[in-house]
This record gives sequence, C-alpha cells and structure tokens, in this order.
Amino acid sequence: MSDKQTSERYSGQSRCDWARARQMPDDNIDYDYSDSPATDDAFWAEAEWWMPASKTRLSLRLDSDVAQWFKKQGPGYRGRRNAVRRADVRSKVKS
Repeated sequence: MSDKQTSERYSGQSRCDWARARQMPDDNIDYDYSDSPATDDAFWAEAEWWMPASKTRLSLRLDSDVAQWFKKQGPGYRGRRNAVRRADVRSKVKS
C-alpha cells in the first residue's frame, strides 16, 4: 500500500484521550466479558496455529450483483470474498 493510500485511510488522529487513559488506574476500567464465554483446555484442544499464506494479485470478474453484495457488507469485503472461495475449495478437497 502506498503512503498516499495509507494516509487516505488513516489520518493518524485518534479520538481517544490517551493522556487521560494512561493516568487511569487499571481497577477503574470496567471489563465486560459478558459476551465472551469462559474457555477451558477442552475448548483449545484442537486449536491450530497458522500463518496466512501470501496473497497473489489477480483480476477477478464477478457478476455486478455479487460484487455489490460483498461491498455492502462494509470494510473487509475482499477478505470475506476470499473466505467464501477458500471454504468452497476446502469443501471440494475434503470430498
């Protein structure tokens, strides 16, 4: 990604008051884990560590309605398109 693209995506200006956050004692932070269930060894028993493979640039032709559907899902739509293709490939490899 070029410097110009980076600066267009992220201005570097945070909306957080970092000076105030750094001074805040940890016990003042309200950690809410209600949407994160506790995990145990059984949960992690089959977990695998993997690094994503490098990407290959290519031109891809999609029907307009399909491309628009992915774009409407918001940022990260290219990654989601890739995940759909990967799931399709894996379903065929395991068969």
